[in-house]
Amino acid sequence: MCNADIATAAAAGKGSSFPVTPGHEVAGAIAEIGDQVEGWAVGDRVAVGWFGGSCGHCVYCRAGDVVHCAERKVPGLSYPGGWAQSITVPADALARIPDGLDLFDAAPFGCAGVSTFNAVRKAGICAGGRVAVFGIGGLGHLAVQFAAKLGYETIAVARGGDREQLARDLGAHHYIDSDTHAPGAALKELGGADLIVYTASSTAPVDELLTGLNVHGQLTLVGVDAGSVIVPAAQLVMNGHTLTGHLTGSARETEEVMEFAVTNGVRPMVERMPLEKAGEAVTRLRSGAPRFRIVLDTATGGE
Repeated sequence: MCNADIATAAAAGKGSSFPVTPGHEVAGAIAEIGDQVEGWAVGDRVAVGWFGGSCGHCVYCRAGDVVHCAERKVPGLSYPGGWAQSITVPADALARIPDGLDLFDAAPFGCAGVSTFNAVRKAGICAGGRVAVFGIGGLGHLAVQFAAKLGYETIAVARGGDREQLARDLGAHHYIDSDTHAPGAALKELGGADLIVYTASSTAPVDELLTGLNVHGQLTLVGVDAGSVIVPAAQLVMNGHTLTGHLTGSARETEEVMEFAVTNGVRPMVERMPLEKAGEAVTRLRSGAPRFRIVLDTATGGE
């Protein structure tokens, strides 16, 4: 379950139609395949994430940038999602789950995992650089692990001191409590960040946080709300800063992040709840209580 599922489950937007089946972090085994599908077999363990298929012929698809296809599909929005006993998806949305990763750990890699992994590895930060992760939740707890395992000096930024030990256990070398310190200023005191991966849902702190970037530093938005980001233009220009956003990853990139996770011991922190309690799970998710991903179990006894 992802925070984006809350809005899907509410079905309050214009154009909403019923029934609604949310869920875009899905893992399971193939039960049936279409007549024209090649390369997959019944029984294969697969995951499906926010990328749920593309047109295959637009300029973005032809360039390999399938996540920016104008006709990109999203499970739960474009077709019934994964909060169900079964789901039918386009074959190009399938990511093969490697040995050594169970279904409950695999599911979050289709959205939270691939999004944060790509945000870190595609930033082009030099080896030994300094990466800060703002927000330690469903996205951030994975981003901290990826940054540390990729060899960066990793700084975790979150509200309150109660998450410091957890952040350090995940691999963070430093922790900043944003309740007691202005995070941008605190980052500057630590030498500045070459990359800030922003995983919080509110964009309000972005302005101050940019002051913690080094020259030529980059802030990548992964978690967002409906708000706007207002920053001093001179600050961006004079320091060569980059403010950018990152969406998700392709099915192949989801395979890559799962393979990296198996090799390097990265795992999501999940809470299992039965599918029958999906409503309770949404309430729990809305309250911010889970640490850090709820995975709905479709079968008593698990995998």
